[in-house]
Amino acid sequence: MEKLTDQILFDVIKPRPKDSFKGTFGKITLVGGNKNFGGAIIMASTAAVCAGAGLVTTCTDPINASPLHSQLPEAMFADFNDDEQVAKLVEPATTVVVGPGLGDDQQSLHILKNVFAHTSNQQNVVIDGSAITLMAREGLSQPAGNIIYTPHQMEWQRLSGIKIADQSEERNKAAQAKLGATVVLKKHHTEIYTDDKVYQLTIGTPAQAVGGMGDTLAGMVGGFTAEFSQHPLQAVLAAVYAHSAVAEQIAESQYIVLPHQISRALPTFMKKMEKGHDEDHIGFLN
Repeated sequence: MEKLTDQILFDVIKPRPKDSFKGTFGKITLVGGNKNFGGAIIMASTAAVCAGAGLVTTCTDPINASPLHSQLPEAMFADFNDDEQVAKLVEPATTVVVGPGLGDDQQSLHILKNVFAHTSNQQNVVIDGSAITLMAREGLSQPAGNIIYTPHQMEWQRLSGIKIADQSEERNKAAQAKLGATVVLKKHHTEIYTDDKVYQLTIGTPAQAVGGMGDTLAGMVGGFTAEFSQHPLQAVLAAVYAHSAVAEQIAESQYIVLPHQISRALPTFMKKMEKGHDEDHIGFLN
């Protein structure tokens, strides 16, 4: 298992081209947030915006439109019950994130099937939370795209059939190989399973054990893969590392870290990585 280091941040987060515009940094469509779990998709969307994705659209229940606009005016809103509109927003996206706060009822299943029907092999598709649960429960086929799962251990048990106590590196890698997808297995030291390697995150803090932390990570993975789309796997690794690196910094002065604080700290954090290209960055995060 290869240990992730801060080098991944400097490999991925480069100075932006001078002739950039929002289209340079990708389009991301996020789908989730039913009537009860609107906070999940708002946190994921906030992470995507703050990570630097060029254009962010959030497909969610209409009840979440006002909270979304008041907290995150940079994101556009669409009604996830409108199948045609969702399809039109999913198809051109660089990255699709589906699952945060989606729920697991029949309407949630209908929305998920609609999303899956309109992805393509050219896209990154981040599947999180209840979308993973629905896939496992309903036996849904994996959609087209560069698939990135972001399960916690119970969700991974449902998807892979491997009980938490039996989730060894060897068994997890075999399950990943069958899926042909990237798996970000969230745990004390998060593990990332890819076609070629297995990576381990060795940083992080118990201050991150807060509801919404996984939603924020899914949004960051979405944002990074849209923004740094030339190297999607490297972007996933950088998002996972940055998520915990920022949290560690906040935890130096707080007992817990709130997920939205990670997102709000990201632009400043990423600026330091950009500056690191002109400096000796050994120990730069300290």
